[in-house]
Amino acid sequence: MASVCEVCAKGELSGNNVSHSHLKTKRAWKPNIQRVRAVVDGEVKRVNVCTRCLRSGKVQRAL
Repeated sequence: MASVCEVCAKGELSGNNVSHSHLKTKRAWKPNIQRVRAVVDGEVKRVNVCTRCLRSGKVQRAL
């Protein structure tokens, strides 16, 4: 599944895991993306949306 929100364009962030001995390895932080049925321009479509957009009401869910 795509890890980008279609509403706010929130995507994956990268950084490092840092161990106790301060060794660094790459890691990723992925947003919580849900595939939901939503009303877009008056018609029902399936969109990939982050849970922050769902919770804040930026997306109208289709019932």
